[in-house]
Amino acid sequence: MKVISWNLLRRTGAGVADVAALLERERPDVMLMQEVTQHMDALPAIAGGHYHRLPWPGRIHGLAFWSRHNFATPQILPLPASQLPGRLPRRRSQIVHVGDITFANVHLSHGQLLNRRQLLRITAALHGKPSVIIGDYNAVGPCLIPGYADVGPREPTHFGGTVVPFRLDRCLAHGVQCLLAGTLDFGPSDHKPIVLELKVATAAVKRHPLQRAKRSLARIRAALR
Repeated sequence: MKVISWNLLRRTGAGVADVAALLERERPDVMLMQEVTQHMDALPAIAGGHYHRLPWPGRIHGLAFWSRHNFATPQILPLPASQLPGRLPRRRSQIVHVGDITFANVHLSHGQLLNRRQLLRITAALHGKPSVIIGDYNAVGPCLIPGYADVGPREPTHFGGTVVPFRLDRCLAHGVQCLLAGTLDFGPSDHKPIVLELKVATAAVKRHPLQRAKRSLARIRAALR
């Protein structure tokens, strides 16, 4: 399954025509978007496919999910928020099931302890299913979440003015194998789209301890004959 994630940069970044052109050129199965405004609601009429936008209460932008495959209404997962005065409205994650993979679309907080708490909240809600958490993490340094592997591209994905480039756009995976990970050109945004080829991992069949013991005993008996 080919997956793209892109932070569009609200009103001044990538528009509907830019996203539609990317879909036509790259032909992904799934596209996750962050900093999406209501103008993106015209995307299905231009590019086809199935689409769901999740606004961020109190802000002009939010999350959106597009797929060429049909999907059920996404789950909306509220995330931990700062208790400090002047805090931003509570962020939410968009949880979508496509095929055998569950996707969590995220635009996490800038607080480095808070965004790790948000990741833990998401992983708890995914219940160990084959899943990926993709989007703008706003994270500096590794995100060490038990049971999840960082499978996204390792290069910087965000360049904003004089700010040092950061790898803000990431993908953590559980029970999902990444066959390919890379980035695409910026386009009108200050984030690069990240692109991944994903498949559900084939787990090795684990035998019950009693079965393993019986097989070992059978091999010993055969050797003694």
